[in-house]
Amino acid sequence: RSLLPVLVVVAGFVAYYNSFFGAFVFDDQKDIVQEPRIRHVWPISDVVSGVRRPVADLSLAVNYALGGLDVWGYHAFNLGVHILAALTLFGVVRRTLSCERLRDRYGSGAPWFALAAAVLWVVHPLQTQSVTYVIQRSESLMGLFYLLTLYCVIRGADSPHGKGWYTGAIAACALGMGSKAVMVTVPVVVLIYDRVFIAKSFGEVLRRRWGLYVGLGATWTILVMVGVVTGVLDPTSSPTGKVGFAFKGITPLEYALTQPGVILHYLRLSVWPDPLCLDYDWPVAQSVAAIAVPGIVILGLCAVAVWGLLRKPSLGFLGAWFFIILAPTSSFIPIKDPLFEHRMYLSLAAIIVLAVVGGYEVLSRLGRRSGWLDPLRRRLSAGLSVLLAVALCLGTIRRNWDYRSDVAMWRDVLAKRPTNPRAHAGLGNVLCTAGEFDEAIDVLRTGIRINPKNIKAHNNLILALAKAGRIDEAKAATDRAVKIDPTNADAWNVLGAALGELGRIDEAIEAFDAALRIRPDFVGAHFGMGKALADRRRFDGAIEHYREALKHRPRYVGARLNLGAALLAANRMEEAIEAFREVVRIDPRHGDAYANLGTVLLKQDKPDEAIEAFRRALQIDPTSASAQNGMGIALIQQGKVDAAIAAFRRAVQVKPDFAFAFFNLGRALSMQGRTDEAIEAYRQTLKVAPNHAGARQGLEAALAARRRSD
Repeated sequence: RSLLPVLVVVAGFVAYYNSFFGAFVFDDQKDIVQEPRIRHVWPISDVVSGVRRPVADLSLAVNYALGGLDVWGYHAFNLGVHILAALTLFGVVRRTLSCERLRDRYGSGAPWFALAAAVLWVVHPLQTQSVTYVIQRSESLMGLFYLLTLYCVIRGADSPHGKGWYTGAIAACALGMGSKAVMVTVPVVVLIYDRVFIAKSFGEVLRRRWGLYVGLGATWTILVMVGVVTGVLDPTSSPTGKVGFAFKGITPLEYALTQPGVILHYLRLSVWPDPLCLDYDWPVAQSVAAIAVPGIVILGLCAVAVWGLLRKPSLGFLGAWFFIILAPTSSFIPIKDPLFEHRMYLSLAAIIVLAVVGGYEVLSRLGRRSGWLDPLRRRLSAGLSVLLAVALCLGTIRRNWDYRSDVAMWRDVLAKRPTNPRAHAGLGNVLCTAGEFDEAIDVLRTGIRINPKNIKAHNNLILALAKAGRIDEAKAATDRAVKIDPTNADAWNVLGAALGELGRIDEAIEAFDAALRIRPDFVGAHFGMGKALADRRRFDGAIEHYREALKHRPRYVGARLNLGAALLAANRMEEAIEAFREVVRIDPRHGDAYANLGTVLLKQDKPDEAIEAFRRALQIDPTSASAQNGMGIALIQQGKVDAAIAAFRRAVQVKPDFAFAFFNLGRALSMQGRTDEAIEAYRQTLKVAPNHAGARQGLEAALAARRRSD
């Protein structure tokens, strides 16, 4: 029996081994790939300040520190959290079924019931969104800490060292509050559990464990400190809020009337987890059928749960667990997306435990009526559990493949929800990024026909048309998008960015200017305008726009890096150094910033400091040709010509068309009198850059030197 937890670990790994091949999808891009806040772990305050899920964000920062944006490490962390949660569930179920009130009925089989529940829970396909979708680790982290809180309370009630366990429960509860706000329900659920399975009355609960509940309740202050309470309850907290009473896309009443249908869908997926969808675009319930029928069913189930708590508390606790944990996201508090599968992460445990124990009871009654012997009944129970676990595991493995790329995932969403406007916009965008412009345009136009007010699809269509070189159509699409929504500055910004990439700089400047007239604080448009002006060598204007972007988003690494480059081009060296140093403070793994810093230090005749900057750049990216080239120049300034030649050779090996590095290699070889090698380096320079005057002069000088030598 001591090896049973190992089976839980093995089951979890088998079900999710192929999740390691998954990509960053959907919100992973903006919350991980493009998020500068997770680029360093220390100081921790920089990572967790101003965020509502500081523990989850800190875990992302640790992932980045260990492996950058290698998605494998993020999936490994998610799976580790999920398996730990399953092991904790195993402990909770085993100890619950072994408690004084249930021991006689279930005690002897408690480890096996716990194994079945934990394995079915860990391999269930409905969990994939909380495990394989990287950013939803906030849900699984919260689930782990939720279960740990309950487990510590159970252990504390049976232990002579109860205070230590209760301290652990409070610590786990605090970490859970910092992971996701659904944790708000845990003190209530623990209190109900305590009364149902441990204490004989609420009076005894409070008399014996009042300190525990004071501590658990105190962790609610974390939700206040991180801004969750204000963000949810204050109708004026955020004009762009997507959760809470500040969100105006759906009223509390509409949301409450929609949720019974959502919960029924969750229940169906718990029993038959197919098809699963990342983004349902679940409609607001408006018809009588969509409101009344699900409402009656869910109200009936709630009534059964309440009746169970009063008459059959052990059974009623499962109902309370299911509904209370769902309450923050499935009641009356408006959320932009009424349905997401990951919200069932913990509530699913109640259904699975009910299925395991209920299945045992059914088989026991059938066995008594049919005269089955106990060994036969146990083998039948085990066989059914294994078959169910294998079926669920295969479903999870199949679902994980949908996460292999953002294109695959958006295709899956669109196949299952053909009228989902976000699916058309999302698939069109990722196809455009992949260079599949024609298909992207078709998908986006289809989305616009289905929903002409799908602004995101309009904007992505502008981008796809422009990148496909169909500029006139892109401009016409921009005009249409702005007519639909005159405040749509994004349309002009998208057009400007695409024109800039195509080298049509003056037209790009006009587009960015139009975007900024609509929204003067538009960070993206200021950034785009800065790039366009820098391309026109109007560095003062570029610097002004980059600084404006940073005023509104101080941690915008791209804007700060470009600011440094513009300051360097404008010969404002000290300011450039300050800009690049700030980039590496925000993102210590930003190799380009270190390379640029080294370049500025070279211009200030500080070769020692420059070499250190280039060394850091090459530690981060050994294939950085610019850093190798800069290192070579700095080594020449120190008189270390042999080492410089080696650096230049590495630069041109990495980047065979790097004319400047070939030229520097030629100069270094000439300094050592290695004329034939220098001639070859200069010829390579001119092969790549035929108009390189310095290389032509160097070649002529080297050829003359060889003639003199001959």
